[in-house]
Amino acid sequence: MTNLTKPAILAALIVPGIAIAGADVGQTLGTSEADVRSALTAMGYVVQEIEIEGEEIEAEVTLEGVAYEIEVAIDTGLVTEIELEDDEDDNDS
Repeated sequence: MTNLTKPAILAALIVPGIAIAGADVGQTLGTSEADVRSALTAMGYVVQEIEIEGEEIEAEVTLEGVAYEIEVAIDTGLVTEIELEDDEDDNDS
């Protein structure tokens, strides 16, 4: 293997991991609004709004210009759902 091939192989293995970074269902983010905000921010999300609804912490976030709603169980701190948010203007037609 040449010296140029090794870096190319390493780059190919590392870059896809960066592209799929983000929260996953079942991942632990925390049991308070502050914990969830901190964990999401560390993953690169921009937190637009975060609130407690019933037994869940709901976070409205964006990542690379895409809007999501992430729901976290208060008792376990686990992500229970990740929804891609629709553009609200599309519903006005």
